[in-house]
Amino acid sequence: MNGITLSTHRGGLDWGSDALPEELVEMSALGANWIAIHPYARIGEDGSVTTRYRGATAPEHIARPIREAKLAGMKILIKPHLAYWGSPFSWRGAIDFEEDAHWERFWKDYQAFILDLAKWSRAADGFVVGTELRKIEGQEDRWRALIELTRGVTDVPLSYASNWDDFERIEFWDALDWIGIQAYFPLTESSDTGAGIDRDALERGWSRWMAKLRAYSMAHDRPIVFTELGYNQSYSAPSTPWDYRTDDDGAKAVQELCLTIALEAIAAEPSVLGAFLWKWFLPPRRVGRNFQLATPEMKAVIQKSWRTSQTAPR
Repeated sequence: MNGITLSTHRGGLDWGSDALPEELVEMSALGANWIAIHPYARIGEDGSVTTRYRGATAPEHIARPIREAKLAGMKILIKPHLAYWGSPFSWRGAIDFEEDAHWERFWKDYQAFILDLAKWSRAADGFVVGTELRKIEGQEDRWRALIELTRGVTDVPLSYASNWDDFERIEFWDALDWIGIQAYFPLTESSDTGAGIDRDALERGWSRWMAKLRAYSMAHDRPIVFTELGYNQSYSAPSTPWDYRTDDDGAKAVQELCLTIALEAIAAEPSVLGAFLWKWFLPPRRVGRNFQLATPEMKAVIQKSWRTSQTAPR
């Protein structure tokens, strides 16, 4: 699974734009065979989960990426996100409620959001029932019920996207097809970061993590998918790859090396089916240096890694 996540400037509406087909051709030329989109719903302090789109018919920004991926000979993962900005929550992993009424509202609304997306995405190739909901993952019965309902409306493989430090806490992997992990694993100690970081240190970091993941995959009889994997243009990318802080252009070499070693590690590990790289924007790309894949340097890394792995035995 050589995947790239298509992110969005416009709440996902740009996924339905005429720029999409040409971008898929470019991604495919780099060796990508999957894409992912992350449709949003907004989370409220009172547990409400709201979106502008409900009903039996898929909006074009969901339907078109599925259609265009098929035409491009690619597969597609649908990975819903809760938009927490503008709420009291600092990130998705902090979403939590004290009142029972808020929890009831959350599960009612969230179930409707997920089931609508699942119905619209029957022609997709994978579906994620939740992303990074750390404070909610312990409600096992609720998740199992939601997974069962989702299987009632779609036959595609299902997963959950756990944060890199949460996957061992989740008790419902047996109800899913893939163990999904947001793969922002720290590979070095913070004191080791900087322009002088070397290949050996990154390889050792991945070796430690892959040994742990291999054992976990075997114990749960499920393959692992990295539902996100990315590195910022930062000297701290090896130790805190989730950090959005960017550094000067000298950090490009660190970013490139981190992704190179990550893709090599994935290609060599049978328990990991692949990864969805974070992130790629459709034109016009109005963001700065944060986790950018559509740069000449990062595209060269991806193409070299994926084109090599596609021709090598695994």
